Amino acid sequence: MHRHGYKGKKFNRERDQRRALVKGLADSLVKYESIETTLPKAKEVVPYIEKLITKAKKGDLHNRRQIIAKLQTIASAHKLVDEIAPKMAGRSSGHVRIEKTRTRRGDNAQLARVSFVDDLSQAPVAVAAKPAVKAAAKPATTAKPATKVAAAEETN
Repeated sequence: MHRHGYKGKKFNRERDQRRALVKGLADSLVKYESIETTLPKAKEVVPYIEKLITKAKKGDLHNRRQIIAKLQTIASAHKLVDEIAPKMAGRSSGHVRIEKTRTRRGDNAQLARVSFVDDLSQAPVAVAAKPAVKAAAKPATTAKPATKVAAAEETN
């Protein structure tokens, strides 16, 4: 038999078990923002989550429903669309990285950490700071002429 047209590893599992495995890994990655798993599983989950992030960036109802279907929980799907995807807006691809960590003690399997490339904890601070600066800048511009007028009146 030939292997033409088959994508991905089998992981010694049947089709539904494989799909549930990748779905669960992707769900955990969205929920915890970093997971440690074996290297082959990490290599399978990265293209899966990259496609979901691309759909989440569009953020319309159709793509949101597709993401809900591809993740285990609705809460993680909403987190991906509402919180994680806006922070990845400046990036067209390469949202997730794989780092080899250690070998597992029991079976000497190579483990890898899968995490988002951008630091998600610091991104909201930068996004929240920009509107605050703009809001502060507008009253400052309106306040300057008033103080100049008041200063001119005091000199006269």
